[in-house]
Amino acid sequence: MGRGTTAKIGLRRPVLSLTGGLLLALAALVFGAVMIGPYGLSPAQTLAALLGRGDAQAEIVVWSIRLPRVGAALLVGAALAAAGASYQALFRNPLVSPDILGVSAGAGLGAVAGIFLSLPVAAIQASAFVGGMVAVGVVTLVASLVRNTDRTLTLVLIGVVIGALAGAATSLLKVMADPYDQLPAITFWLLGSLAAITTEDIRPAVPAVLVGLVPLALLRWRINVLSLGDEEARALGVEAGRTRFVVIVAATLITASVTALAGVVGWVGLVIPHIARMLVGPGFGRLLPVSVLIGAGYLLMVDTLARTIAQAEVPLGILTAVIGAPFFVWLLARGRQGWS
Repeated sequence: MGRGTTAKIGLRRPVLSLTGGLLLALAALVFGAVMIGPYGLSPAQTLAALLGRGDAQAEIVVWSIRLPRVGAALLVGAALAAAGASYQALFRNPLVSPDILGVSAGAGLGAVAGIFLSLPVAAIQASAFVGGMVAVGVVTLVASLVRNTDRTLTLVLIGVVIGALAGAATSLLKVMADPYDQLPAITFWLLGSLAAITTEDIRPAVPAVLVGLVPLALLRWRINVLSLGDEEARALGVEAGRTRFVVIVAATLITASVTALAGVVGWVGLVIPHIARMLVGPGFGRLLPVSVLIGAGYLLMVDTLARTIAQAEVPLGILTAVIGAPFFVWLLARGRQGWS
């Protein structure tokens, strides 16, 4: 057995141990989230309800209310963390998040338009998904028309512009909306929430997230090569433009799907991949699964806090910003020290 093989095995063992620990912690968080709520359940009651042996009221609470919400929190957190890790690896910048190409702003505009038109919930979610995909499509199209500039920088700058335009259109619709009916719904949706989520709401998002995750997992070594730069990627036989396009489409599909489900939930795609990178390093093959697990557990904890911290539920976007903003400041300070 060569020295390189021994080193790989030595590196793989701590990663597997970390992954196993994260899975156990995630299972404990799920069990705790099912227990906690206005209708409190003991561990024995929770276990009995999960096994279908509890009283009728406990089983209704567990299976009809809490488990769908727990599943949605796991899905949204995992998806946003995976998209954030992909964008950060693609753009070679740990300060990039899934919002960088205007996905969240476009999805927000689509949902606000649906609420403004008094569409049903399913149509509002579909409008949000279409809005996010259209925003990134416009960004990609405009970027392809710009010549003789850095491709990555062009995508980022145009994404900021499209996001600002979508935000302006959203503000205009808020001004025009009915202040007693539509405006509160618009404001609450833009802040992000999993209140009143059902299994039927989650089902359309699951296949979309899986379809987006598959190419990210299959292209993990190519994404590692892309992080070295386009010239190095071409020298190693990787078509940078095509791979970048696939990664952007996959990450955008993931982000738009869960944004349509939960509303605009910021900071998860920025904070979680960086924490995962501190634990397992920049290798995307290790970074992606660890980011998914940490992101799922993180948003589950935040959502549990959101529905228990006060009598009125606190929107997810507020709590993720309260936690993420200080981390972002610390990240900038740490980066400045490194540059100097």
